[in-house]
Amino acid sequence: MAESQSIFVPLNTEAPAALEIRRLKLNFGAEVIGIDVSKATDNEKAALVNAFHHHGALLIRDQDMTPEDLESFMRLFGELEEHTLKENCLEGHPNIYVLSNRVVNGKPVGAHNDGIGWHTDYSYREKPVMCTMLFAKEVPDEGSDTIIADCCAAYQALDPTAQLKLDPLILHHSFKHFMETREYNQTKLSAKMQKENPDVFHPLIRTHPTNKRKALWVSTGTVKQVVGMPVDEGITLIDQLVEYVTQEQFTYRHKWQVGDILMWDNRCTLHTGTLYDDKKYVREMHRMWIKGDKPF
Repeated sequence: MAESQSIFVPLNTEAPAALEIRRLKLNFGAEVIGIDVSKATDNEKAALVNAFHHHGALLIRDQDMTPEDLESFMRLFGELEEHTLKENCLEGHPNIYVLSNRVVNGKPVGAHNDGIGWHTDYSYREKPVMCTMLFAKEVPDEGSDTIIADCCAAYQALDPTAQLKLDPLILHHSFKHFMETREYNQTKLSAKMQKENPDVFHPLIRTHPTNKRKALWVSTGTVKQVVGMPVDEGITLIDQLVEYVTQEQFTYRHKWQVGDILMWDNRCTLHTGTLYDDKKYVREMHRMWIKGDKPF
């Protein structure tokens, strides 16, 4: 891991803020050192937002955050996004989704094994979420890592011929297909849920609005086909691209500690959760989303 450094992020000419940054991986991701988010100044908050948009992922450790603190912090990045499935949201906080294997009085308190498999959140919506945040409340001693893939680095590493071949491709995303075929927690959608979540079409190569970098914005689960290709051929291509993007050279594996805030930019990344011994350990995370825009 690279040594930490002080990076000045100019917010205005009168009072520039400095964040101490340590790279998560070469040219991707940033760990912000020595900041208490709940007590951050306006300038520090603005610097955090700036860092997020330019690093693809942001890690802040040792935070003590109430649900209200999390909501206030996440509003810095945009408008809070609701979750498609409401039953696992924190009581009184519909924008906070609970990921957990804990059972209280015979009832699960959150979604278990949610997010296993390489994907981008809300890719089945016309406007996928811009940002995903996880806050660690309780973590296993082993397992349950989150892995993030840098889709911009993966695109840049392609040879020009491959880039030209992939640039015009369009992916058919389907929430119905995802929910009824995923490995964990398969669910047959009601007519109401299908109507609320119609199929959408997104570019395979997505342009980041902040820095105009192109990302190999492939995903698994929600992708039903590549437009203009036979279904089997298209899915084979998707599988090959996911295998390429998720090579170790393009990925950061996060080992959780209680109090971690980890957030990533869904416009230029893939991510997946990993399994753990859910009979031995309890895991509880709070997840939040920020509304995004239509991919281009």
